This record gives sequence, structure tokens and C-alpha cells, in this order.
Amino acid sequence: MMEQKTAKLPEFKIFDIYDLSEIKVEDPGLKPVINLQSKLILKSYGRNTQKFGQTKVNIVERLMNKLAVAGHRGKKHRIILGRSTGKYSKNMKTVLEAFKIIEKRTGKNPVQVLVNAIENSAPKDEVTVIEYGGARYPQAVDVSPLRRVNLALKHIVHGASDRAFNKKKNIAQGLAEEIILASENNGESFAIRKRNESEKQADSAR
Repeated sequence: MMEQKTAKLPEFKIFDIYDLSEIKVEDPGLKPVINLQSKLILKSYGRNTQKFGQTKVNIVERLMNKLAVAGHRGKKHRIILGRSTGKYSKNMKTVLEAFKIIEKRTGKNPVQVLVNAIENSAPKDEVTVIEYGGARYPQAVDVSPLRRVNLALKHIVHGASDRAFNKKKNIAQGLAEEIILASENNGESFAIRKRNESEKQADSAR
């Protein structure tokens, strides 16, 4: 009998550069919410608007989306950055430039370095305010996995923005440096400092 040969589907690399098949997420809480699905072009066109739709968006695209609003802090929009606009090609080019710098400095797959940075800088606890008997009290709460990833990405991008704003570094260099520091759990990283600050506040509010 002739052996039937099954045709293998091609394994896509994102932008035909980075292979995501070997990326490992060590944190069990973050595994379901960090999407590492390989597509040639990471572009969801904002279609994933349903509940938990962000889990269907590749983590690299989510980083790029956060980069588009790098100067926004809370509701204040305190810094308007001309280099980070709503243009997909411009923002993704910045991310890919940062990845090249990371690969050159660390010799590792930059997406793995990004995942490690997210795991290290994702806060486990934070503080909310509850009202009881007319008085407001701080209360420590656990952070949901999806919010942990969103906070980590936001703080990484804010750290990158601070490193590049009115400095000699450009945004790609700032982003690469922030991701590398966060992946090493280095205290100089803005995202790591924000995580520590959040968890200390939660400890004091228990």
C-alpha cells in the first residue's frame, strides 16, 4: 500500500521574521490571556470588540496598540507625541526596530524577552476604594489576568516614552531598553517600579 503523505501546513513567522512556536509563558495565570498565534501580518482591524476579545489579539499587536497612546496618562493626555500616531505601519515599524535591538543585545527571540518582561512587570495585587458607612477605605484586591497584561504593557510603553521624550534616544531604543530591563527584573525599569509600588500599596491596605 502506498503511504499517504499528509501535506504539512506552513508554519508562519510573524512578518516572516520571528518564530512564535517555541515561546513559553511560565506564569500559569497569564497563559490563557497572552496570545501567541502566528500570523504573517498582525492586524485585527479592531474587530475583536466582544468580551475577552483582547485575548484573541496577538501580544505583539497589543504592544503596538498601546504604543499609539504612549503619552496618555490616565484621563489627562498629558503629553502629545507626534512620533506615535494612529498609523499602523508607523507604530509597528517602531516595535520591529525595538525587536531588532533586543535581538542584537540579548541574542534571544525578542518576543520571548517581551513575554518575560510582561510576566515580571504584571502586578498581582492593587488597591481599590470601597465606601462603607459614608467613609471611603482603600481595599487590596487581586488583579485579573487580562488586566495584569494590560497594566504591564501600559507601564512598559510609558517607561519607553519617558526614556525617549526630550532625550537623545528614539522611541524604538527606549522601548527596547525598557523591555530588556523588565525581562531581567531590573529595578531601573519603570514597569517593575510600578509593579512594586502597586503591590506595596496593596500590602499596606490589607
